[in-house]
Amino acid sequence: MEMPVVKTVRRAGWVGLLCNLLLAAAKAAAGVFGHSQAVLADALHSLTDSVTDVAVILGVRYWTAPADEDHPHGHGRIETLVTVIIGFSIGLVAVGMGWQAIRGLRHGEDVRPPAGIALGVALLSIGVKEALYRWTAGVGRTVNSPALVANAWHHRSDAISSIPAALAVAVALLVPGWAFVDRVGAIVVCIFILYAAWRILHPALNQLIDAGAPPEERRRIEELALEVDGVEAAHALRTRYVGAKLAVELHLEVDGGLSVGEGHAIAQAVRRRLLAEGPDVVDAMVQIEPYRLRSAE
Repeated sequence: MEMPVVKTVRRAGWVGLLCNLLLAAAKAAAGVFGHSQAVLADALHSLTDSVTDVAVILGVRYWTAPADEDHPHGHGRIETLVTVIIGFSIGLVAVGMGWQAIRGLRHGEDVRPPAGIALGVALLSIGVKEALYRWTAGVGRTVNSPALVANAWHHRSDAISSIPAALAVAVALLVPGWAFVDRVGAIVVCIFILYAAWRILHPALNQLIDAGAPPEERRRIEELALEVDGVEAAHALRTRYVGAKLAVELHLEVDGGLSVGEGHAIAQAVRRRLLAEGPDVVDAMVQIEPYRLRSAE
């Protein structure tokens, strides 16, 4: 990843960190002085967002480091690991919020009627965090950073978690006896947050266990190789993720009468094309085999 991209990722992380710290402080103050347990709990969620912002800011320095002797494929898996941490943190927050809501429903815990300031801060949080999600996700997709996109989803989960807090405060202000709506809404929202966590975790975990590229991307890689002059057939395609990028291994069959130099030139042409036009291909290892000899076996 080039330095301008690294700076872009860090800038997005710093913007998110600043917003989250300010929102957490505002929610905590509104929760205390506005007598809203829902908004106070939501402040904790904003603080967990701050932790993942720090993970992105610090982690980008390591996962963008060039390949070295100990890490010949680069350090892209660090980004995958950061993505997994973010996904798990979102899931844990959702479980904690859901459990707290269920416990409150079971025990019928009373909630003190909130003040208007709690509703105002909750609504402000929804708007700010949704805007922050859209901007961060756009930056993450532009620079192809799964960790930044995952962090954007953490911002959105915070916006979603503010919805039941806002509804609870609004209902409690209008009908104080209906404060239980807070906990019901929180449980529903936690389910959506868990789904968002799974959407982040599933591809990242697949990358950690060396799952290959999707079928359509593998087909595209083979098509690009077969379109190069001199390539008669392709097989034994293997792919693995290095962060958000793909490392490719591919066997090509060429005319057995070609010289070693001619076969090597074809292999290099295929490699250059895969790096230039392939689906996020960061490295390609191409092996040449004689087509005629293989056909006779």
